[in-house]
Order: sequence, then C-alpha cells, then structure tokens
Amino acid sequence: METNSEGIRLQKVLANAGVASRRVSEQLIVEGRVRVNGKVVTELGSRIDPDNDLVDVDGTAVQLDAGKRYVMLNKPTGVISSMKDDRGRTDLRAFTRDWEERLFNVGRLDYDTSGLLVLTNDGELAQVLAHPSFGVTKVYIAKVEGRVTAQTIATLTRGIELDDGPIQADKARLLDVSADSSLVELTLHSGRNRIVRRMMAAVGHPVLELVRRQFGPLHLGTLPVGRARELTKVERGALLTLSRQGSAPAQDDPAGDAPSGEKPEDS
Repeated sequence: METNSEGIRLQKVLANAGVASRRVSEQLIVEGRVRVNGKVVTELGSRIDPDNDLVDVDGTAVQLDAGKRYVMLNKPTGVISSMKDDRGRTDLRAFTRDWEERLFNVGRLDYDTSGLLVLTNDGELAQVLAHPSFGVTKVYIAKVEGRVTAQTIATLTRGIELDDGPIQADKARLLDVSADSSLVELTLHSGRNRIVRRMMAAVGHPVLELVRRQFGPLHLGTLPVGRARELTKVERGALLTLSRQGSAPAQDDPAGDAPSGEKPEDS
C-alpha cells in the first residue's frame, strides 16, 4: 500500500475507532490482521484517509465515521415504514426523536408486520442493503391459521409457484401447533412484496400475525416492541461487513425497498 503523507497513522485511526489501544492496534497491524481497501497492511508508518478508506480487522469492518448512526427498531404493527406519511398514519419519526441525525429506514416492513427494522443516516449502507439483488437473509415468525404439517414445511422449502414466479424458503421450521393455529419460522433472502403472507396463503395457512426477528447479522433479541436502540460495536461491524460485500450481490429476488422504487420487502 502506498503511504499517504497527508493521512492519519493507521494505528491512531484504529484506536480512535475504539478497536483497541494504540499499542494493541500496532500489534494487530504487525500481525497482518488489518486490511485497508481490501489489502493487508503491516507497516506501522502507513497513513490512511478515514473519510474515504475502508478498514477491517480480522475480516470485520471498522466504523471510522463517528457521525454515522445505526439504530435497531422493533417496529410495532400499525406503523408505516416511512419518515412521512401523507395519509396521516403513524410513521417512523415517532421512534427517532432521541437522535439528532436525520435517520431513514433500510428497506421496509409492512404496515401490519412488526419486528426488526434498521434506521441509519448512512446512505451508502442503506442503498447497498436495500438493493434488489443483494438478498439479505431475514427470519420471520408467523402465526398462521390452521394446523401446519411437516409436509407443508417441506413444501415451503421445496418451493411453490406464485403469480410472480416460483419461491422457496431458505429454511422453514414448525415451532408450535395448537387447535386452530400454528407458529412457523421462515428464513428468506427474497424481498418480494408481502412474500411471507403470500407464501403461507398459497399453502392454505393465511398469516394472522407476523414478526421479523432477524435482518442479516442482526437479531431482535429482547428489544421491546416500540423501542429503538443504537447497534453495539459488534453489531455495527457485522452490518458494515455485510454492506461491503455489495460489490458482488446475490443474484436472486429483490431484498427490499430500492432507491429506484421497488415494492417494499415483506413483511
């Protein structure tokens, strides 16, 4: 890597980003565990431009811009996935008042769907993760009508035909069965409009309630409905690492609300 005499020493950048102390950061560099723009850097005199260069340690992206915010929201039902709704419905502004930055959502969740939604002011990350061909994995828990059988679960993973083409779940699990309803966990990387609801309706089990529990590397955990929190350093690193893989997106169904106007991801 060429030395940038106008930049900042790499070990100082790592220390400022909270990766480790400057001394430990120097050790990470010497051990070949740090990359800048995809290339391993082992020289302690190396300087970088934090505003433009991409750094990762042990393959995990490092957030260098302290002005970027990454927030996880457990969206309630009855909330539109938009920062402004011209029909007067409750929108996402109700959950972003604790942050000075202007946040916006990465993809969408349906009005009647609750669960994990990412809010950020990082436009580049949002565009990559919401790109139609990127295919971020999402995990949903659906309460559906009727008693779902093992055969139905197999059908969901084997694939079914919908009006807009074939679809199959990456994974499907039957979590619980009662007298008149079932709980099903679906893992999908498709983002076609209302895809979970349409899939379950197609196999004879309309959705009663739907929650998204996971988005890529992020898990909803115990975050209460209607609450938002900033991502931890580990979560930010995982999300940024995922977004930087956008140069080679998965070639499959759209994964969210693309800038070009794709339909919202289901929900």
